[in-house]
Amino acid sequence: MFESAAPLRTEHAELEARLADPGVHSDVALARRLARRYAELTPVVKALTEHEELLGDLAAARELAADDPAFAEEAEDLAGRAEEVAERLTRLLAPRDPNDSADALMEIKSGEGGEESALFAGDLLRMYTRYAESRGWKIEILDAQETDLGGVKSVTVAVKAGAHAEPDAMPYAVLKFEGGVHRVQRVPVTETQGRVHTSAAGVLVMPEVEDTDIEIDENDLRVDVFRSSGKGGQGVNTTDSAVRITHLPTGLVVSCQNERSQLQNRAQALRVLRSRLTALAEEQAAAEASSARASQIRTVDRSERIRTYNFPENRIADHRIGFKAYNLDAVLAGDLSAVVTALQEADLAQRLARVGDGTHG
Repeated sequence: MFESAAPLRTEHAELEARLADPGVHSDVALARRLARRYAELTPVVKALTEHEELLGDLAAARELAADDPAFAEEAEDLAGRAEEVAERLTRLLAPRDPNDSADALMEIKSGEGGEESALFAGDLLRMYTRYAESRGWKIEILDAQETDLGGVKSVTVAVKAGAHAEPDAMPYAVLKFEGGVHRVQRVPVTETQGRVHTSAAGVLVMPEVEDTDIEIDENDLRVDVFRSSGKGGQGVNTTDSAVRITHLPTGLVVSCQNERSQLQNRAQALRVLRSRLTALAEEQAAAEASSARASQIRTVDRSERIRTYNFPENRIADHRIGFKAYNLDAVLAGDLSAVVTALQEADLAQRLARVGDGTHG
């Protein structure tokens, strides 16, 4: 039934042998990449072995049941367990995004709505920070531009899992569905008449890319330095330590100013640029196949939304899957589990449907 998965068992054994070689661990990036792939394949191999053993026991029980009816009940139990494992295997073997085992970079930008949009972007940042903390992930702010009222014009954060995170629990696999335009409906703090306003903030999620995974030609970069600025244009640094990098072939621009030194900001900007270039290349190569990533809307327009946060009704609605719940206060406090699970289940159903109709893109 799962004969096509046999090469995965071979790959798993080869990875196990390589990871046992001390020489491999002298290259930290290589060792991490091999370990993550090994962790991805381990549940598949375990389920394959369990399924084969159950089928063997089932065949024996059915054979014995012909002479001893007592084995008929055992055969029925084994058949049920084999079906459960087969279902788990099918889920594990469904085509998946190879970046699912990666950490994530997330960008949140304010859009239409002025200061209210920036305040909402700040709310989203806190929501994701609390959600990350609840999962044992680490949040690192790479760059941030704040407003006088505590809002966020733009922020870039790295979300990193612990060393022993399960493959399906890696930041990119979980957060990639957050990419798109998020719309808020509420009475802004700046509103004196008590009217409900609508504004939006944009979220972009990318897999974090190892510096060995993509090579950037220094000749393709224009690097500008400038003085870091804080809220309302107040200087937070007296030296030109902020860095803006323009990738000339694509026109991508990345800036970082949170670190104290120009060298550190340059390293952080390159870190973001690598992820952006990788995401761009993947989209261009297989836009029709990368449905999750392709759906991440770059423009922050209120009309192009994936989710609405309605404060008067305490309601959150995800428009892609028809999800609706009336616990917005809990969601903004970091309880994203229900909507994340619903999105992952919808994605799995879509991937399994592609297997069923023979399209694996």
